[in-house]
Amino acid sequence: MLASGPITAPVPVFLVLLAIMLIAPLVFERLRLPGIVGLIIAGVIVGPNGLNLLQRDATIVLLGTVGLLFLMFLAGLETSLDDLKLNADKAIIFGLATFALPMILGTGAMLLLGYSLLASILVASCLATHTLLALPILTKLGLMRTQTITATLGGTLITNVLGLLVLAIVVKAHKGNLTLDFWLFLIPSLAIYTFATLWGVPKIGRWFFKKFGHDENAEFMFVLATLFLVSYAAEMIQIEPIIGAFLSGIAITQIIPKMSPLMNRIEFIGNTLFVPFFLISVGMLIDPLILVKQPQSLLVAGVIILAELVSKFLAAWIPGKIFGFKFPNIMVMFGLSAAQAASTLAAITVAFNIKLVDRVVVNGIIAMILVTCVASPWIVSRWGQQMQEPESSLPAATSGKHSWGDRVLVPVANPNTEDNLLRLALILAKTSQGTLLPLHILSDRGEPISPAQKMQQTQLLRAAETVANAADCAVEPIARIDDAIDRGILRSATEREASLIVCGWKGFSTTRDNFFGSIIDNIVRRSPVPVLIARFPHPIQNTARVILAITDSDLNRFGFAETVDIAKSLAQELKATLQVLLVAKKRAQANKSATEIEILSEIPINRVRGNFVKQVSQQLLEHDLLILPTIYQPQNLWEQPGTLKEPESIARAHQDLSMLVVYFPKS
Repeated sequence: MLASGPITAPVPVFLVLLAIMLIAPLVFERLRLPGIVGLIIAGVIVGPNGLNLLQRDATIVLLGTVGLLFLMFLAGLETSLDDLKLNADKAIIFGLATFALPMILGTGAMLLLGYSLLASILVASCLATHTLLALPILTKLGLMRTQTITATLGGTLITNVLGLLVLAIVVKAHKGNLTLDFWLFLIPSLAIYTFATLWGVPKIGRWFFKKFGHDENAEFMFVLATLFLVSYAAEMIQIEPIIGAFLSGIAITQIIPKMSPLMNRIEFIGNTLFVPFFLISVGMLIDPLILVKQPQSLLVAGVIILAELVSKFLAAWIPGKIFGFKFPNIMVMFGLSAAQAASTLAAITVAFNIKLVDRVVVNGIIAMILVTCVASPWIVSRWGQQMQEPESSLPAATSGKHSWGDRVLVPVANPNTEDNLLRLALILAKTSQGTLLPLHILSDRGEPISPAQKMQQTQLLRAAETVANAADCAVEPIARIDDAIDRGILRSATEREASLIVCGWKGFSTTRDNFFGSIIDNIVRRSPVPVLIARFPHPIQNTARVILAITDSDLNRFGFAETVDIAKSLAQELKATLQVLLVAKKRAQANKSATEIEILSEIPINRVRGNFVKQVSQQLLEHDLLILPTIYQPQNLWEQPGTLKEPESIARAHQDLSMLVVYFPKS
């Protein structure tokens, strides 16, 4: 330790922490070890039990707590309610197994060491709970929405709630306060709290984004406020705030698209700043010399570590075999659920303060934290790269890059509608790992272009580029001067090799314009690439359902498979449910068509008969996104441009409805 004592000045303290965040992951990744292990070991080195450069004071505790809550929040953001519902059986089985086995083995082991029944149960509850320390590794590997990880996340929620309930019960029993009033308060309050979070947060969030969705700072602050409010509410009903953070993530992920700038900002801030604070603070708790200082702790520590690792492995291996998971998947479940950190230390600290356990047990728990914090990331990193994802039970877009999303061209002209169009184009481009091409055209027909118009063009494109950069998407802004808007869009699409054009639509036509108006009509008529015509009266992130409305004749139409793929991609990224509305114009056949069996096999289909506009209008709900496939029909010379009446009829009847009309040209 340093004789001069730890650093206390704010600027040097923060500088040391930032240096650790920068250097430690780089060094350990060069050694082919997970970067988060480097952060933990760096915390040990600079902490009070190492070089004593930093003291684990109130500031470090605050930052570490925020990091822990953010870690659980990010885990919730990566968890889909639909995934949990479809994998509920796996989550329940694993959650009960990873709770029951450590409770049985831990209690038995501590009883054999001579500890009381209450002390043994409490230590076992510490083994049952776990911290998702290695979660950032899975995020980097792109495995978060696999069945294995979804089951593990759901099981984590179950075992942590049960483990923390055991802690509360044991503490009350030790104090002699385990009364009927405790049960009457805890069980109803937990049920009401869970329902209010999962139902109320999305409702309030959609309202907030609808009113203030144009303000990116307000959106981010709303997310942070939700995280800490829900976490604090959990504390008020006597459960750990980490449970509230996880639930708040599950609730709010329903209204934030995965590929949106807001989601990118949340993940960047969390993974870059807050979560490393937590990992460093965990390292500062660990005293690697404690076993040497108190040799009697060796036996207790060995028993606790062995009981924890064996029980957690069996809790992953037995359900994994039942589920049919491969061995690497089972090892990832084991590695992810083996880590013990701050929540375990918090529980054992409570027990020590009320004199339920002695310092020897505390030392053993700390030794277990040290071993599991190093082993867990290594196991997850080692086996995660070999993990085979079971067949997804969710409708998903075709794997790989989509040709229609390689280079997405989106004209930006109206600041009031630009946000939703950009978000839509960003989702499609990022899904394909493609490039966004924001385009603004100034028409030089008639009057010369003024400096004010050029300035507005620069500002619009600069704003679009900022949004794309915030979402970590490749972007190529295009400023163009042309004699007509429609010809400028088409020429830009050809020159820049666009694969898709996304255009905005007001939802109705003027006296002369029929359906989309002359500009959209000309684009659809002449475009060599697919065109999406979008109408979003509400923020796109408020979408709850994606409805693909088709007729029986659409099943064999050119571009139908690509239209379904776009609908799947949007539903997946918007965290919305996908449903096909099939309006039959012909007499229903007994057997499904080959197209329906192959392309729509994973999607719920609602079959109805009758007038298309009427049947579609009857099925629509608030926060729906209606997708309509169409083809351009050439007109005779005496006909007015635009013969696509049905989308406009639906738009006029539902003025608050979000719509997307998909046009694929015949090649």
